Amino acid sequence: MSSMETLTEAAQRLRHAGFVADLRATAEGDLLCRSCGAIHASELSEVRETVRFEGDSNPDDEAILLALSYPNGCLGQFSAAFGPGTSISDALVMGRLTNSRSDGVTPS
Repeated sequence: MSSMETLTEAAQRLRHAGFVADLRATAEGDLLCRSCGAIHASELSEVRETVRFEGDSNPDDEAILLALSYPNGCLGQFSAAFGPGTSISDALVMGRLTNSRSDGVTPS
């Protein structure tokens, strides 16, 4: 039985795939690129991959890691608590994200 991928391992894998920008939620529900300072409208994000995590000792300890792309070519990662612990700004971002990819496949 293989072990589940950790958040750190998933982030490294996505970085190697080109998703290098570190994205953080703003109070307005947009995404701030911590590398270049650009602010991206969440609804312009294309979700390329979704990775969910649950805590070993507490299933309520959930997190999500998203690989996102933008029309300008920016590739980045956004991570957040998922569930009751989600911050207001992270919830705003997730509510504004589109749930589609250019190949028409719904992210898993």
